[in-house]
Amino acid sequence: MNKVILFGNGQMADVTHVYLSYDSPFEVIAFCVDKDHMQGDSYRDLPVVPFEEVAAIYPPSDFSMFIPMSAKNMNKTRVKKYSQAKDKGYELISYISPKAVICPETEIGENCFIFENNVIQPFAKIGNNVILWSGNHIGHHSTIMDHCFVTSHVVVSGRVTVGAYCYLGVNATIRDGITVKEECVIGAGSLIMRNTKKGQVYVGHYTKPSPLSSDSVNII
Repeated sequence: MNKVILFGNGQMADVTHVYLSYDSPFEVIAFCVDKDHMQGDSYRDLPVVPFEEVAAIYPPSDFSMFIPMSAKNMNKTRVKKYSQAKDKGYELISYISPKAVICPETEIGENCFIFENNVIQPFAKIGNNVILWSGNHIGHHSTIMDHCFVTSHVVVSGRVTVGAYCYLGVNATIRDGITVKEECVIGAGSLIMRNTKKGQVYVGHYTKPSPLSSDSVNII
């Protein structure tokens, strides 16, 4: 079903609406949000309906749904709404940018959002409810488990397993053969060379400011 109800009324919904409208076979028919987050009955020139009532207005027999929420609460806020939509009977679409490189023998689950310039090599597996922002490399025979959020320009080398509910920050690198256990935060610029434990947080090194002022630097 190409007619889609899009969950949200914020920045993620804005971005998603653009991608689905201009670069996909899907047609966004309406938005839905939780009743206590309603800010009017229209958004981006489309109807907005309460999530609690959406199945009566746009039945799951005729419409699909997409829930592209942030990584808030280690992705668990998105998971809750994803599960509720499934309980209502909705088929959850995945958006894969035509500008992504998806090699044969790749498996991709439902409610995934895969942006442009991602490279996913052969025999990789992407679970359900996963967001891959732009420009990532997912190596061969690697697995991104359910409910993960991978930001931009992350390198996941070959034969890596990233457990469920993980968050991978910008420019993080994971060496080949590594297992990142579930619910880990791999911060921006971090280099992971060993297996992690559940719930660990890794923070990349910050660049310290030079004592020089910018007007003393001769840039050619």
